[in-house]
Amino acid sequence: MNPRRKRRLLVVTLVGALVTGAVGLMLFALTDSIDLFYTPSQIVDGREGVKPQVGQRLKIGGMVVPGTVNRDKESLAVSFDLVDTGPAVTVRFKGILPDLFREGQGIVATGTLVADRVIEAQEVLAKHDEDYMPPELAEQMKGIKHVKPANTGAGQ
Repeated sequence: MNPRRKRRLLVVTLVGALVTGAVGLMLFALTDSIDLFYTPSQIVDGREGVKPQVGQRLKIGGMVVPGTVNRDKESLAVSFDLVDTGPAVTVRFKGILPDLFREGQGIVATGTLVADRVIEAQEVLAKHDEDYMPPELAEQMKGIKHVKPANTGAGQ
């Protein structure tokens, strides 16, 4: 083989290896910031036969089950159950909840799966529009009605 062709082949191979290495490093760096969206049923039953692993970061969306919000009197810790069309999961959060957070409300939480049905949330987002719902959740919840809690204010 001609020395010029050898040099050209070596340069092309080296550039290909560098590009492949750079893409691999970028994908490896992004694995920590990828949060897959799950519903409570998908966490319990799995999505296409695959369940999320304990320790995995994820986003979960569903409805807050009325009567399950438990607030710690001495800290900002709160826990509540979240449901879609099937079994419920428990979400634990330490921090200030959004103003629109309430029982019977749809929320999305970002956090880590710490047990089979327990998510330790770092962020909780409440929907701001009465008609908005994530498309994946809206498709699964068609035809299901959730009863909103009765207003039990002191003035009634």
